[in-house]
Order: sequence, then C-alpha cells, then structure tokens
Amino acid sequence: MRPIVDELATACRRATPLILVIVGPRQVGKTTAAQQLVERLGWPHVAASADAPLPPGPEWIETQWQRARMLKPARGQRVLLVLDEVQKVFGWSEVVKRLWDEQQRERGAVLPVVLGSSALLVQQGATESLAGRFFLHRCPHWSWPECRAAFGWTLSDWLYFGGYPGAAGFTDDEALWKRYIADSLIETVISRDVLGLQPIMKPVLLRHLFALAAAYPAQMLSYNKMLGQLQDAGNTTTLAAYLRLLEKTFLASGLELFSRGQVRKRGSSPKLVLWNNALVNALSLRARQEAVADGGWWGRLVENAVGAHLLNGLQGPDWNVSYWREGDREVDFVVAHGSRVWAIEVKSGRPGKLSGIEAFRNRYPKATVWLIGAGGIGLEEFFGRAAREWFGASR
Repeated sequence: MRPIVDELATACRRATPLILVIVGPRQVGKTTAAQQLVERLGWPHVAASADAPLPPGPEWIETQWQRARMLKPARGQRVLLVLDEVQKVFGWSEVVKRLWDEQQRERGAVLPVVLGSSALLVQQGATESLAGRFFLHRCPHWSWPECRAAFGWTLSDWLYFGGYPGAAGFTDDEALWKRYIADSLIETVISRDVLGLQPIMKPVLLRHLFALAAAYPAQMLSYNKMLGQLQDAGNTTTLAAYLRLLEKTFLASGLELFSRGQVRKRGSSPKLVLWNNALVNALSLRARQEAVADGGWWGRLVENAVGAHLLNGLQGPDWNVSYWREGDREVDFVVAHGSRVWAIEVKSGRPGKLSGIEAFRNRYPKATVWLIGAGGIGLEEFFGRAAREWFGASR
C-alpha cells in the first residue's frame, strides 16, 4: 500500500474536508490508491470511471453524485464518490463546483475523490474552477523501497529500470521494456496530456526537446546550446515554455540556478532532470550492461536519480529544488524550504567535476551541506527513505 493512501485517509477524516484531487504521472497507481482508500475506510461509496469509447457529458457526474446522495453513512462517516478519468468529461470541474457548493449549503455527506490519467488536465481543471474547494494530493513515481518490496529489485535495478510498476514484467527483455516505456508511457503522455491540453505550435520540437533532455540527464544545458541541437527550435522562450509543460506532466524539469531571494533565476542555463530513470534508459542506445560499465554515464544516472528523488518527494509551493554554479564550480542540488537551505553534492564517481561546496558555503554560511554517495550518506540509505523524512529530520 502506497504512502498516499494514509495521506488520503487522514484528509477524509478532517472535520472540514475538501474535494480530494489526486494527480501524478501515468501508470503509478492512482486508481489503485483510490481503491485502497475505499477499502481502508470502509465507508459507503460510489466508484465510476469516465473511460468510455464516447466521453460522457456533464450529466454523468450529476448521475454519480445522485447515486452517492442516496447512500446513508453511519455516524462519523461520509460517502466517498470516486470519479476516475474525470478529465474526459467536458466541463467536469464546473459541474463538481456547482454540486459541491449546493452540498455545502445543504450539509450533505458526499466527499468527491477526483483523479485521471491526464494529470495535467485534471490539475488545470481544479485550479481554474475549484479554487478554495480542493486539496491536491500528489502520487509520485515509485521509490526504490516500493520496487524492492514489490519486485525484489536491487538498487542497481531501480537506478536503471526506474519506477514504473507496469513495466516491471518486461525487464527480462530489455528491447521489449524500452518499447513499452517509449510507446505506452512517453508517447502517450506527450500526445494525450501535453498536446491534448492546448495547441502546441511545434509538436515535433516538443518531442525532440524531451529526447534531448533524456540524452543529457543531470546536466546543465544552455538554451542557446539547445537551439543549436534542435531543428526548427524557434526561440528560448518557446523552449522554456515547453520544458515547463514537460515538468507539469512529471517527465522532465529544467532546474534553475539558485540565488537566495530569487530562487528561480530566469535566463540561467537549466539543469535537466528526468523524473524517472526509465525515461532516460528507454531512449538510450546503451543496454544495461553497457550503462553500468560506463562510469561517467552511470554517474549521470545516479545523479539524475537523486534529483528525481528530490523532485518526486518535495513537491509543493513551499519546497524548491535547484542547483548552483559559479565559474567552473557547481553544487549538484540545492533544496530550499522556508529559511532553510541545503546544498547537496552527489559523489557518483563522475569524472571532471569540481565541487563548489566550499564556494557555496562562503556565499551562504548558514546552509547545511550534505554529501550523498562515497564518504557521505550511502546511496541505499538515501534512496531508502522518503525525501521529506531527510529534510524533516534536519529541522
């Protein structure tokens, strides 16, 4: 059972609940988490999916809501209304808003749980129409402990194959595994979630930009350099906008340069981080044996996995993950939370890297410094705990 189930159960029991909106990457178990929530609470419930050949209209939501209203919860309980694939219903958020507001006036007991495979469309609908009425619950990529418990994976397995549970059955055949990740996950997210959200002037560029990010994991790449490697690249503003779309769909992020008081320094060269190492290796020509044997590349995979662990675990407006560089010295990752700052250096064995920890400490003397890898926090120890546990323990 994933940790998000405990989070959802706590939210359901609050005296004044909000609409539960579950977002996250495709194929990480959002629907399963909702089912486990129903089982955990044991409350009356209605569960329905809008996944049909012909998308249902807004009346579909009203019908499911009426079904839930007819159920009578016991004292201290509510009626859970699980609406899956809700993004397929045109105008879903406006209907949910109207029904929720009516219920609040009537003191009804229906508690909606909204989720869908297109995290971007679900999140957009919630923020546009349900302001002040919902709480966003993020269901991240699978961590190493989860893959170890479910599939018996070693850390090396997870660093290469990433955290998509549906792909675990294909790992005995690398070629098949790569095809599954590329076709069923990457292409589906780009074509349905990103291109389905809004008109994209250069869809080919969007795909090429993602492929470029996968070829440069955990590396800083200036927008001008990207322009030189991408055909029909447009301008830096277009690239930056497309990177933000890839981030919203949990595929890739372009971390910004850290500067206290202006954490995201616009115009700096972004550091590319893929949210799951499977996204890197599925598009790589290297087989696993070759990836492990190439010390420089494996070091990149380790560093990318650290960045992905931070991004998946430290989501929300109160957390920021960035990097720092001055001249040829760099700090791999900088985590900021309120007034606290952590500088993180990954000892991955990657050659040609000059540590910028000392220079960073001179600039920000109150920062906490962590080494991850050889001589510091071991990789198994670091990946073995949720990111929030590490930073929560440091307060």
